[in-house]
Amino acid sequence: MPLDLNSDLGEGFGPWRMGDDAAMLDIVTSANIACGFHAGDPSIMRRTCELAVAKGVRIGAHVGYRDLVGFGRRDIAIAPADLRDEMLYQIGALAAFARAAGDRVRYVKPHGALYHAAARDRLLADAVLAAVAEAEPGLALLGPAGTELERAAGRLGVRFVGEGFADRAYTATGALAPRGVAGAVLPPDTAVAQAVSLAVSGTARTVDGPGTVAVTVASVCVHGDSPAAVEMARRVRQALDEAGVPVEPFG
Repeated sequence: MPLDLNSDLGEGFGPWRMGDDAAMLDIVTSANIACGFHAGDPSIMRRTCELAVAKGVRIGAHVGYRDLVGFGRRDIAIAPADLRDEMLYQIGALAAFARAAGDRVRYVKPHGALYHAAARDRLLADAVLAAVAEAEPGLALLGPAGTELERAAGRLGVRFVGEGFADRAYTATGALAPRGVAGAVLPPDTAVAQAVSLAVSGTARTVDGPGTVAVTVASVCVHGDSPAAVEMARRVRQALDEAGVPVEPFG
């Protein structure tokens, strides 16, 4: 089966830059572009959309908590209705830049703490999916399979795309291991092997169980915020090619 390769991009702010987005866009097939709440600003959003369109990469809205200081990795107490509106706000902002660049937003992916919280909490998941459903017909939701996010997508008739991570270890329950846990962030060689394992056998490494856990994926993420991210993404793409896995966008 074909596999999408995605990365979180556009995560600078003002004069501060994170990662080499231009190089990563030569490798991945989908770009999760920050929408200004956890990272990103209007100029970065415009530039990243333009680069993605020029390179034929699908544009996704990478929505997060309003948390620039914490890079969206802190839990934020927020009413579901307010979260829905903040999600819709972010999707709409990126959609304007995507249209200006000659394309459109194809999907939405929650970021950081929101990704994990909405995977566990039905009310938060429903808020995220309500925004996706209201924003534009046909938007997909990219996220962890078998969670409240997938169930909320099903209730609202939103296409759900299961995601796995090349460079992150999992717990025995199938959730991502917290970044503070030893072994949660995988080194390049292990990440490359895990990408192939996710694509071929639907399994990922665990830090607290029998060694592997089943993970349903149609897209694999390679984080773009480490110094070796581009080289790791190149190696992942090459390994998938060598394993006979077609790499192409999911929609």
